[in-house]
Amino acid sequence: MAAEVAPQVVYPKTRRIRFRFGEPEPMQRYYINDDIAFSHLVGILSAAFPPGEEFFVRAVRRYGAQMTDPHLKKRVAGFIGQEMTHGMQHSELNRKLASVGYSFQFIELLGNLADETEEYLDTAYPDARLLRLSRLSALSVTAAAEHFTAVLAERLLTRPEIRELMTDPEVRNLLNWHAFEELEHKSVAFDVYRAVGGPEWLRISTMRAMAAIAIPLFTVGVWISVAANDPEGRKQPLRLLGETVRLLRGPFLKGLYTERKPYLKRGFHPDDIDTSAVLDHWRDELFGDQGQLVDHLK
Repeated sequence: MAAEVAPQVVYPKTRRIRFRFGEPEPMQRYYINDDIAFSHLVGILSAAFPPGEEFFVRAVRRYGAQMTDPHLKKRVAGFIGQEMTHGMQHSELNRKLASVGYSFQFIELLGNLADETEEYLDTAYPDARLLRLSRLSALSVTAAAEHFTAVLAERLLTRPEIRELMTDPEVRNLLNWHAFEELEHKSVAFDVYRAVGGPEWLRISTMRAMAAIAIPLFTVGVWISVAANDPEGRKQPLRLLGETVRLLRGPFLKGLYTERKPYLKRGFHPDDIDTSAVLDHWRDELFGDQGQLVDHLK
């Protein structure tokens, strides 16, 4: 009988990279295919990434001392490095978006509220069981969010019709890179959650809650963003409504709610969804000898 071959361990790689937004052509206000709704959605996601990545890193890092598997420890180190780099590069994009009129103060307020809530929960409960549940909840949120971002990442990298909408070349470069690395580390937070004994009921119920609010939250967020800081968009409500409907029915968001279903099954693992061929293709496409982003690496 042939010996079983252990599956190859994929270690996320932290890449020193820099994007040059607004070069060589100035960034347009509606930088995603001249689409108000889509441009604001990408802006909202970008604004949410820096505080979100910090939350994910904290949620995973708390359990560093409990990690005994050297492979998982190395993957966690790569995960942390990638997420911190994502936050820094999206902060650069956010500064550029601010220069063309975007403001996402409401995202910052939500991020601050989440930080304060997390700090309160860390200190308010002397009962160790409640503290453990609080920290496992943060980790389950991280694992669920990583699944959502992996779904969106795979869509971006496998559907040319989505990439064609990314008409600002440097924003497209950023999103391609971010999507690729999200697939590289898509199972790290999940594996930490499983390694520290996170229960299936909490993992599944967290996904149910997050999936229920995701699309409504995206939609309301776009309209709040336009109302708060886009006078031109406010003057075109019918256009905005039409673009919002097209966004919800388009290839980026349509079916997102359905794609939560595998995650709701007991025994699910993110690597059950095989994205190795996508990673192999885009590793060469982005960082091969003639890779699109070789000149972006520091």
